[in-house]
Amino acid sequence: MASGRPISPARGVCALLCRPPPLLRALGRVGEIPLRLRLLSLSLSLSLSLLSHSDAEIREKKNACYADIERWCRSSTVSKENCALRCLSPTCYELVYGSDPLEEGEIDYIRGQEYKYCMHKLSIGESLDGVKGSFNY
Repeated sequence: MASGRPISPARGVCALLCRPPPLLRALGRVGEIPLRLRLLSLSLSLSLSLLSHSDAEIREKKNACYADIERWCRSSTVSKENCALRCLSPTCYELVYGSDPLEEGEIDYIRGQEYKYCMHKLSIGESLDGVKGSFNY
């Protein structure tokens, strides 16, 4: 219920949450729809760039790591994977795989999740306490 009036089910929650701010509603009434669309587009692009910024950085670093791998870690697929993980984050590699690197034919989903979690925590500046063992079921 908003302002004492019931909301019709057809309008749903979006009727409350999806309304543009008063300034944009006023601009739309005076025929400034292109400006309204530009403002919406700008806010969406800013929010998307903030979300994907770290992914793009990781992808860029990963590509650089793969170039190094071709130079230094040619012995096997698993050797390349260990090199890539170590290159992306030496700290997380040491924490998660350091004492027991991946072996030929091994697929370790739990340690893979721990490694990703470690990289996430590093990227936001959080402590790495509790990363190791956090995905044991």
